[in-house]
Amino acid sequence: MSKGVVVITGASAGLGEEMARQFGALGYDLALCARRTAPLERLRDEMPERRVSIRQLDVTDDEGVFRVFREFAAEFGRIDRVVVNAGLGKGAPLGTGRWDANRETAMVNFVGALAQTEAALEVFRKQQGGRCHLVLISSMSALRGMRRSMTTYAATKAGVAAIAEGVRSERIPGVDVSVIFPGYIRSEMNARVQQGTPFMVDTEKGVRAMVAAIEKRKPKAYVPAWPWMPIGFAMRVLPLSAVRKMV
Repeated sequence: MSKGVVVITGASAGLGEEMARQFGALGYDLALCARRTAPLERLRDEMPERRVSIRQLDVTDDEGVFRVFREFAAEFGRIDRVVVNAGLGKGAPLGTGRWDANRETAMVNFVGALAQTEAALEVFRKQQGGRCHLVLISSMSALRGMRRSMTTYAATKAGVAAIAEGVRSERIPGVDVSVIFPGYIRSEMNARVQQGTPFMVDTEKGVRAMVAAIEKRKPKAYVPAWPWMPIGFAMRVLPLSAVRKMV
């Protein structure tokens, strides 16, 4: 018996990979996509008790995003939840000659998220009955402007949060919207970050907090809640000079 069908983008590694495992353990069938399919095949083999469909997808390929989401909907008959997770952590201080890295991050994290949201809502608006769930993965860095190599990344994640809020304010019948702000959770994206980074948690523990918030369909969640809820409040009200010392 399936609890529903969850689409996860960027499911080949890091947070997306672990979300797939944990949603599968909760009884969901999975529609997984990423640029690399070999890790998706291994994930599918790990969960023989679940129905798992995989597709190759680069989220900067607009036509590909719409095609894959429509194929998943046709294959499963409906989609209950879409997790807009695919992301990129490249970046450099603005004006230092790395426009290529900053542009790539902007295209993957923001334009790609916009395409995924559009494709998900196209499917959701056509479905009859039941409540669908759109989940966008942002970042604690979205709460304020970040410096140096984080400037573009933080700006894209702020844009992702704004997409979620805009869709939520539309109050589309049958559609719940959540935005998740992860703190420091160990993943492939931040593998080079020092192990001693304050508040860093391992992937399984961090994703468990994410999945719990998603299951509750919280409109907004800072995860793990401790210490990121109080840090999030502080980040919003303190001057930039103080925020610089916090993150």
